[in-house]
Amino acid sequence: MMFFLFIIFLQFITSSHSKAIIKNLPGFDGDLPFTLQTGYIGMGEDDSMQVFYYLVESQRSPSDDPLLLYLTGGPGTSTLYSFLYQIGPLSFNYESSKGNNITLELNPYSWSKATNVIFVDLPVGVGFSYAKTWEASRSGDSILALQSYEFLRKWLVKNPRFMNNPLYISGISYMGIVVPNVALEIYNGNERGNQPQLNIKGCLIVNPLTDKYVNFNARFEFAHRLALISDDIYESTKATCGGNYVYNDPGNMLCADNLKRVDECTSKINFANILEPVSDARDMEPTWKTYTDTFIETWANNKDVQKALNVREGIIKKWEITNMSIKYKLKKNDTVYYSYDVWSSIPSHKKLLSKKCQVLIICGDHDMVFPYVGTIKWIRTLNLPIESPWEPWFVRSQVAGYQVTYAQSGSSIKFATIKGGGHPLAKYNPEEALVMMDGWLASHAYLSDS
Repeated sequence: MMFFLFIIFLQFITSSHSKAIIKNLPGFDGDLPFTLQTGYIGMGEDDSMQVFYYLVESQRSPSDDPLLLYLTGGPGTSTLYSFLYQIGPLSFNYESSKGNNITLELNPYSWSKATNVIFVDLPVGVGFSYAKTWEASRSGDSILALQSYEFLRKWLVKNPRFMNNPLYISGISYMGIVVPNVALEIYNGNERGNQPQLNIKGCLIVNPLTDKYVNFNARFEFAHRLALISDDIYESTKATCGGNYVYNDPGNMLCADNLKRVDECTSKINFANILEPVSDARDMEPTWKTYTDTFIETWANNKDVQKALNVREGIIKKWEITNMSIKYKLKKNDTVYYSYDVWSSIPSHKKLLSKKCQVLIICGDHDMVFPYVGTIKWIRTLNLPIESPWEPWFVRSQVAGYQVTYAQSGSSIKFATIKGGGHPLAKYNPEEALVMMDGWLASHAYLSDS
């Protein structure tokens, strides 16, 4: 009887308000100086999945600027984390935030300065998204690509004024496995005549995991390039492990011994940015660049905040930064909630080359989670002609990083590094990330007319 009443309750709240324009938020003084819409999109059989999103309209020209679907890494990390710590229009004021009194300030480098951004809590079970059935709570790499496509189609039907905006699929970290497959689903769906037709132009990926062999093994090469291991450790390990430093033969004792030496040199390094100290994730010291999780947990679990965000009351018992039952770690097996069934998205990148797809890949050159050397390696396997050779790019007359562009048959892949950048790139280098993203989108503005 209680379960039956709960289902009736879910059906009632699902049929109530689905989206709203948010004018004010607890912790921010005054009206929001940008347009923020939040809501739910029902998906799956009988709308058994309720997917929560945040739309931040462009602060420049919402009707003309591109539309980005942004997927947060993990998988399993709430998109609110990216919204408040990386590319969203608000961030925490660490100096004035104390205890339960959390204050917000404007992020001068928000990506909404140049584009409309949909931050979406996918897969279901992340952030404020929820499932009404056990079956609806299950997802995986392949399913997530289909779900993202379904979300966009339904979202655009409810928000038709963005139907003609150039659409880009974007994401960070583990979403490098998913984003190319979302884009491919959209291109293929358009070719099949699916309605609505989406104005897909390409994808933008930050510090991506693309191939679980190439990217994880690249940590060894990166450690040598950045002088974390010596030449003799490098040469000895390379000779004994045969290029496989992660999925190596457990019976190869010479390799195992060398990998122990590598681990001794790297285990105390902050993989998110090797220049930063290793710190407790819950450290309250606001001067750390590894920003504390305490502020976002306190703020997002505040009932007044959830009411202001248009979150359905009584559904999420506790908001969490990351759903650990979904989050991937090296060699993790499938769980009852999520299947890590895509080993590599390189085949999808190859297929996108025939779709007139534009791709931007940005890597922080001090990220050891998925180092830039692995990204360079898999891009080279595509054997693409170089359109613009390796060269520096600048912000305020200073070298901000390096870039190279490959092109073939109307498609392109631009690879760019950000000097000193870490894994949560816009946290460490917000201005550089905005400049690169905005410049790249502007260079493809002509595509909106094609």
